[in-house]
Amino acid sequence: MKYVRKNLIKIALGTLLLISIVVWYSLLSKESQGILTVAFLDVGQGDAIFIESPTGRQVLIDAGAGNEVLRALGSVMPFYDRSIDMVIATHADKDHIGGFPAVLKRFAVDAVVRTDNKSKSNIYREFNELTEKEQAQKLLLRTGSRIALGGGAYIEVLFPDRDVSEVESNTASIITRLIYGNTSFILTGDSPRSIEKYISGVFGSNLKSDVLKAGHHGSKTSTSKYFLNTVDPDYVVISAGKDNRYGHPNKEVMDLLRQTGTEILITYNEGNIVFESDGEKVVRK
Repeated sequence: MKYVRKNLIKIALGTLLLISIVVWYSLLSKESQGILTVAFLDVGQGDAIFIESPTGRQVLIDAGAGNEVLRALGSVMPFYDRSIDMVIATHADKDHIGGFPAVLKRFAVDAVVRTDNKSKSNIYREFNELTEKEQAQKLLLRTGSRIALGGGAYIEVLFPDRDVSEVESNTASIITRLIYGNTSFILTGDSPRSIEKYISGVFGSNLKSDVLKAGHHGSKTSTSKYFLNTVDPDYVVISAGKDNRYGHPNKEVMDLLRQTGTEILITYNEGNIVFESDGEKVVRK
């Protein structure tokens, strides 16, 4: 019996060692290759974007409406990982911040980025309370702010450039551009066409990017022809729930996207939509 027990222990230890080697090899291999990963998570009717830099720094932009984000994160993060360096709440609508309480309870979060546009909702209050409880650093960023992710990757804030505390929630959305080498992603929250036009005027051709996350889940309030021509993306990602009551994505927006020839990817069709960049090109994983 002792012999059998010893053999079982040896087998268990050997298995654990093998798993550890495989995990560490995959992590070191990815870092040595200088790969940026961007995953648009399938969280139903909502937004959630997970970013991992070439050096392993992690950012979560929005978290969907509820606990679905934990399942989605579990498919793109190692099972043992219980920390995220930064979370960014583009604005205070439930379908963008509803999952943050679950995230803050599950993961150690170093920093929380928000706008000064607040909400009286219970979910926003819980988000605030957990941010305080976890003693996460609270950041309020403006146009021009840069978040270094390591390995040459960084996030640049494009909007807001002013106090948006009294502005309608979607209009107050944080817009960012994720840049790594010669590749980039435009991430828009629920920004309407008026803000798309504004930042197009400010940044012009500098907005050219490989991937655009369509604003407001493909609603007709966002993704204008002018903005699409300015960004000129190879891929447009729409984060929306199947058969949602809002009719997202809007038919006119879809027709416009098809006319541009860009590849259209919708989370309710694709599940998690994952891209990798080596700094020279973006490929879908």
